[in-house]
Amino acid sequence: MKIHLLVINRIRQLFAMFYALLARRWKKNFYLYLAVVFTVFALADAAFLHVTQEMRQGAFDLMVRYRINPPKPDPNIVIVDINEASLAAMAKDYGRWPWPRQVLGEFLEQVEKQHPKAVVFDILFSDADVYNADSDAYFNAAIAASNNAFFPMLRLDPDSDALSQIKPSMIPGITALSGQADPNATVAVVLPHFAAALDSGRIGLNNIYPDVDGTARRYQVYREDYGWKMLSLPARLATEQGWPLAPAKEVLLNWRGKPFSYHYVSFSDVYTDMGRKEKTRPQDEFKDKIVIIGSTAPSLFDIKPTPMSKMHQGVEILATAIDNMKHADYLRFPEAKLAYLLLTLVLIWVTAWAFYTNVGRDKVNRLFGLSQFLLIGISYASINFSNTYINLTGPVALAVAYFTLSRIYASGTYKALEQNMVRVSLERGGELSGTILLIRLDGTQNLMVDVVLERIRNGLERSGAEIKSVDVLKGIQKGVWDLLEYTFAVSWVSAANDEVAQARIVADRDAVLTKLPVLLRKNLAQPENVATWFTYQGYISGGEKARASWRILFAEAILEWEKQQEMKA
Repeated sequence: MKIHLLVINRIRQLFAMFYALLARRWKKNFYLYLAVVFTVFALADAAFLHVTQEMRQGAFDLMVRYRINPPKPDPNIVIVDINEASLAAMAKDYGRWPWPRQVLGEFLEQVEKQHPKAVVFDILFSDADVYNADSDAYFNAAIAASNNAFFPMLRLDPDSDALSQIKPSMIPGITALSGQADPNATVAVVLPHFAAALDSGRIGLNNIYPDVDGTARRYQVYREDYGWKMLSLPARLATEQGWPLAPAKEVLLNWRGKPFSYHYVSFSDVYTDMGRKEKTRPQDEFKDKIVIIGSTAPSLFDIKPTPMSKMHQGVEILATAIDNMKHADYLRFPEAKLAYLLLTLVLIWVTAWAFYTNVGRDKVNRLFGLSQFLLIGISYASINFSNTYINLTGPVALAVAYFTLSRIYASGTYKALEQNMVRVSLERGGELSGTILLIRLDGTQNLMVDVVLERIRNGLERSGAEIKSVDVLKGIQKGVWDLLEYTFAVSWVSAANDEVAQARIVADRDAVLTKLPVLLRKNLAQPENVATWFTYQGYISGGEKARASWRILFAEAILEWEKQQEMKA
């Protein structure tokens, strides 16, 4: 047990020596050096590192997941779900997925009778069913008879563009950007197999591009390749429905909730009811609805991580994008890189200034904490009460990192950097002159908590122009020491025969006493007639005898003060 204590004590000594070394070498300049390091990092991060980007993404996920005012899913968006139950129920008649396309053709025909606003397939029909040509023909005819069925296409890796034989001009609905379109370019894209779908022009990209951490947060409105503009499937639907199109290439999805927030119906249940003579389901179930046909079956692997869930159904991501386009409430996310960078630098340098000028630990902690709380509150409020997400996580994260390192340095070097007249006396030799100003506050009239005492102490220390020590005697000890409670001891030291320095000390003492009433009015409820004070000057020895000399000087000051009070009484 003793060895354990010795090891701990040795570690503490080593840390004290290390902090003393830092204090001697860097002093308060450390805060400026550290601010320069953080400034360089902030500039590099804004230019090419992008380290804080993942922090911003994580903060967005947390905020959007725990919003107090999330938007409601549109009740007129219905997902017809090819779920595991549907796969099992349909397998008896149509085998394993994919089913013959006639099934989907019949479904489309029956749904159209209810006059939906749109039927959107979240299924990529990339190839012909070579074993069911008649079934494909039936589906193609059903598509041709529809005037509001929409189909996805898939953009492949642009690295494969040179291998493709499809030119942008061959894709229905694609538009050329004025003066930029390359007529000879080819794009790697998977189009719907069915001619009726291509002829309708109601096709759009259904790619989901996750962020670098693999989480899907954004949805493309359109993409530009070789001067050609290709709309996404939700954007194609928006143009057909007359909804305003988002001006940006991609939007930050305004999530409606966790998976299965939208209204779902089982494909097999609806399809079976369509074949009955006596229907059990409402025959206007899909009237004026946007019907999305897709799958939540895990076996079909259309599941992606999102801020709302690690397993979010792809069909619901599409539904969210369509919902956002319909209501134009997708989240705007101004990049504002320069504004964020400037805010970061302001936070760092204001904090550095506070530490460098020693405005007081309590004040620094309070102001810094309040500023960070306010910035996080702005981000959280923006995502709850507006469609513009102001992401201040990056500036806050760097400011907190700077504050943490500065606070560690300040705590470790506090003793070494404090204005301590005893230490000054230890470092000087010969005969010295010591001056003590004792200020006692009456604790019966006011509540003297540590925070209030520290504010007054810090104010006294910052008053005047001379270097001095200001200590608080709180009287927390028991017995006779309790008599010294709520007393400030202000001390100065100079050479014994330096009359000029002693005159400056007298002027500095007067500045302290002038500042005292101001501090009392600012921090105490009843500041009048609460303070008494006494000044004592004597000679002390420098060097090794300094500590003993100061103890004697302090005792003499207490005794002399008591004598004067007795004489006044």
